[in-house]
Amino acid sequence: MNGNKNHDSRKDMRKNFLLCFTCFIFFSLTSAIGQTDVPKYKIAIFAPLYLDSAFDANDEYRYAKNIFPKFINPGLELYEGVQLALDSLNIEKAPLEVFVYDSRSAKETLPQQLNRPELDSVSFIIAHCISSEVKLFADAGLKRNIPVINVNMPNDGGITGNPFYVILNPTLRTQCEGIYRHLQKFYSLNPIIIFRRKGQLEDRIKMYLDDFGKATVAIPLKYKFVELSDSFTVEHLNPYLDTTNQTLCLAGSLDENFGRRLVQQLAILKKQNYQSVVMGMPTWDNIKEFNKPEYKGIEIIYSTPFYNAKMDKVSQSIATYFKEVMFARPSDMVFRGYEVTWKYVKLLMQYKTDFTSNITSKLHKVFTDYDIQPVLNKQTMTLDYFENKKLYFLKWQDGALNAVY
Repeated sequence: MNGNKNHDSRKDMRKNFLLCFTCFIFFSLTSAIGQTDVPKYKIAIFAPLYLDSAFDANDEYRYAKNIFPKFINPGLELYEGVQLALDSLNIEKAPLEVFVYDSRSAKETLPQQLNRPELDSVSFIIAHCISSEVKLFADAGLKRNIPVINVNMPNDGGITGNPFYVILNPTLRTQCEGIYRHLQKFYSLNPIIIFRRKGQLEDRIKMYLDDFGKATVAIPLKYKFVELSDSFTVEHLNPYLDTTNQTLCLAGSLDENFGRRLVQQLAILKKQNYQSVVMGMPTWDNIKEFNKPEYKGIEIIYSTPFYNAKMDKVSQSIATYFKEVMFARPSDMVFRGYEVTWKYVKLLMQYKTDFTSNITSKLHKVFTDYDIQPVLNKQTMTLDYFENKKLYFLKWQDGALNAVY
């Protein structure tokens, strides 16, 4: 009974939050923070809040009392983190004016929102977007000569010649290069088998790994690709493993179901004394069941650009707020919304008109390390965009998840 009550309370809190927020979006459009007698730094937040889907014209919630649609969560969680950061900045009397836009508004298209005149005076944009929106945001930043910080989409959108576009979630190419380097550093003497399924993304992963192997100044890795069907079993894997030597098994696919099945079958073989370590793709950050007993005994490693041990005071205060007010645990997107807002507002206040020139600064770290680097066009040797190159490698072992690199 208590669990259901807390679950319903969380939904009520979020519905109340959305109801207040829909009024904020459509009737205020801006939020002034800090002192009113000093010039304000202006920033813009774009998030997929789906307010028109959640509320009707009379601001009545469209869903039943005990229903909170999942598709609203990512954008709302980002905004929750942003708002907590703004509350903290308000305590410090940071002079801010914040424009918040629902990128899924039924009243205005995203291009219409990006053409609003108030954006001409903002210093940077924080955007939670999908692939088809990347170029729209990047072009808006280039037009106004202001940074656009893409917080979630690991996609360059074919952007070239844009020194104002910043990708925080590294692209697949960067992830593959990071995985290759990790294997070079820790597993170069192990037999390496890359299990994959058939598909275009899998072909891209193979191409990126092969390309980096040709370009590396160190000794290239020796590995073998093995293509599997979706119904593969231990019999398809054990010919490539050994009971005396440890094999590094890399999942050369972003498909989470393929990854789960690969780890399940390797865990079975581990119990039969076949020695292996399995490494996955960044999508494995979404797989939470690796702590279950059936995965015991096998090392499961994957890369992610966002790692927060949640042992610091800020993380614990956010967790406490969500527990006491929202009856929930904050998602990773809440923490990302907080740290991106805090870090880049602090950089803006420090560097002012030189903010854009210092977009790669490592100052004002909150939870994670960012390594923002320029990405150069190999043909023209000009700057295409900026990208976070930092990768953490996490390891599941016997139900515990820890950073290993």
